[in-house]
Amino acid sequence: VQLVESGGGLVQPGGSLRLSCAGSGFTFSSYDMNWYRQALGKGRVLVAFITNTGDRTIYADSVKGRFTISRDNAKNTVYLQMNSLKPEDTAEYYCNAKRALQTYWGQGTQVTVSS
Repeated sequence: VQLVESGGGLVQPGGSLRLSCAGSGFTFSSYDMNWYRQALGKGRVLVAFITNTGDRTIYADSVKGRFTISRDNAKNTVYLQMNSLKPEDTAEYYCNAKRALQTYWGQGTQVTVSS
């Protein structure tokens, strides 16, 4: 089983990034998907959630209206479009696959928002 994130990097405040997470080794379309983030010295927090079919999404209050989670089950990939980025969005971003008691994590991708 693998979840591989990509798309992180350094961006100026107000900029945009799109993160991708490609899954393999499991039935991707059967799993709800999440994006979490962890800032330096802080705990890991949920940023966005999408059901396995993509029919429902949930966002943390801190990113509502700025971030959009989506998925393409044909490509076994989940995305996080991040707009209007702020310095406080700086963190390691992780994707997570969850179905009942089964959960998988990616290795993370760093997002740094700084001028």
